[in-house]
Amino acid sequence: MFKVDKEKCIGCGLCVKDCFVSDIKLKDGKAEIRNVTCIKCGHCVAICPKDAVSTDEYNMNEVKEYDEKSFHLDSENLLNFIKFRRTVRHFKNKDVENEKLLKIIEAGRFTQTASNAQNVSYVVVKDQIDELRTLTLESLKDLGEVILQTSTTPPLYKRYAKRWISMYNENISNPEGKDDLFFKAPAVILVISEHPVNAALASKNMELMTFALGLGTLFSGFLVRAAQDNSKIKDFLGLKENQQVVTCMVIGYPDVKYFRTVPRKDAEILWK
Repeated sequence: MFKVDKEKCIGCGLCVKDCFVSDIKLKDGKAEIRNVTCIKCGHCVAICPKDAVSTDEYNMNEVKEYDEKSFHLDSENLLNFIKFRRTVRHFKNKDVENEKLLKIIEAGRFTQTASNAQNVSYVVVKDQIDELRTLTLESLKDLGEVILQTSTTPPLYKRYAKRWISMYNENISNPEGKDDLFFKAPAVILVISEHPVNAALASKNMELMTFALGLGTLFSGFLVRAAQDNSKIKDFLGLKENQQVVTCMVIGYPDVKYFRTVPRKDAEILWK
């Protein structure tokens, strides 16, 4: 429940104005939160100039006061950071500290979600990464065989199908050999939700944090595809019936160095 400290409240009405669901009213010159239509977004906590709003549903010790030095991010530096990031497929034989993985997840946890649903969860795979690799390659191999037996399959899908079968066979013949799925990275974070947009938004912030921590990542679409309608993988990950793997972040210390950004197509923009 969200509540207002009437001793601190000065009745400025800022929380009333900013409450999207109109759950806050002024009563006798003080803000009053009804907690009826409240979606627990916390805007009232953030906007109150007197720190008069709190909740017993979240950890209020996480709340930080704004100061420009700690919170300001230069726009040019941010844009350059985004331009410089690269998908990493070469990783050092080095463990990723759990503290860093938790910080990456923290970036996801504080990403916005539709109606403040906060319905994104995470599965971290380290010790059982070989088991996850095996399950994924088995699923891709089975899918690849079905694709190749379908005469109407587009050529691109057939190329992927052949590659999946080859990856499976290579793993069977030499489990310690080439790894075109996780690229021998030491950790995988799976971003889980029944709401793909929420999980995708969280994943992007997580990627930025990954590179800020000196790590590298790639999003494995192969695993996401393998996990679709695959009960073995879903059981392994402990997913609920309505949950799905939205993204798979393969994470490790980069064993490659880039020296510059790369060009891209011009943005297609329609101004109206």
